[in-house]
Amino acid sequence: MKEITIKEAQAIVDNWIKTIGVKYYSELTNMAILTEEVGEVARLMSRIYGEQSFKNPDEAKNLGDELADVLWVLICIANQTGVDLTEALQKNIDKKTIRDKDRHQNNPKLQ
Repeated sequence: MKEITIKEAQAIVDNWIKTIGVKYYSELTNMAILTEEVGEVARLMSRIYGEQSFKNPDEAKNLGDELADVLWVLICIANQTGVDLTEALQKNIDKKTIRDKDRHQNNPKLQ
């Protein structure tokens, strides 16, 4: 399987939305969908890694698929609001590196 860059993922999602999905949902609708998808991830995590159990073993879903749903909607929001996720992620990493350069290493709770 070919690896996809973030920039390529944004282009692939945009093309899919315009050719198969007809159009983007509104930003507000996509925000609600993102919240719903994150909730699905939380539900699965609490059952797979936490103390909760599945009511029916057949209810077990694929965590990877749910995380991909979150990524999909996040990319949709980025595309429709003009955010280059590659650039945004790099700037965010740089910010965290400057801010947290010594903080985590000097945190006794992390030792």
